[in-house]
Amino acid sequence: MNEHKDPGSLRRQEAIVDLLRSGTVRSQAEFQQLLKKRGIEVAQPTLSRDLRELGLAKTPRGYLAPQAAVMQLAPAALREEKLRRALRGFALSIQPAGSLVVIKTPPAAAHPVARAIDEAELAGVMGTIAGDDTVFVAAPGEKAARALVRRMTASLEKRAGGAGA
Repeated sequence: MNEHKDPGSLRRQEAIVDLLRSGTVRSQAEFQQLLKKRGIEVAQPTLSRDLRELGLAKTPRGYLAPQAAVMQLAPAALREEKLRRALRGFALSIQPAGSLVVIKTPPAAAHPVARAIDEAELAGVMGTIAGDDTVFVAAPGEKAARALVRRMTASLEKRAGGAGA
C-alpha cells in the first residue's frame, strides 16, 4: 500500500480501522452510519472499495481486519518502534551477505521479525523470507544491504548499552 492516496481516502480508511478497533461492525450500512457520526459521508461503492483495499474480511460475526491492514495505517514511528522491539527481543546477529541481510534469531522467532520489517516499510527493503530461526532481507544491492545492517544493528547496540552490557 505504498501508493499515494488522496487525504479524504486515507482519513476515511483510518476511521474504518479505528471503528474495527473499537468493536464489531456487522455491515456496510453500519459502517456508513458510524462514519456519518464522525462527520464522514461515504457512498456505498466508495465504502466497498475502501473495505476491499484494506483487505477486510466479512464473517458471520462482522468485518475483520488483517493485522497488516491495521499496521499499514499506523504511524511510521509506531511501525518502526515495533521493529526495534522485535530486533531487540529476537535478533541474535545481523550480517550482510551480498545484497541480502541475514538475521539469526532463536527458534520460532524469525517470523515476527520478518513481519515487523515488512510492516516498517524501510527504504531499501525489497522483501523478506523467514524460516524458523533465520530471516533473509533482500536489498537492491550490497551498499543498500550494508546500510540496512547499520540501521538494524543500531537497535541492538541501544539494547546492549541500555542494559549496561
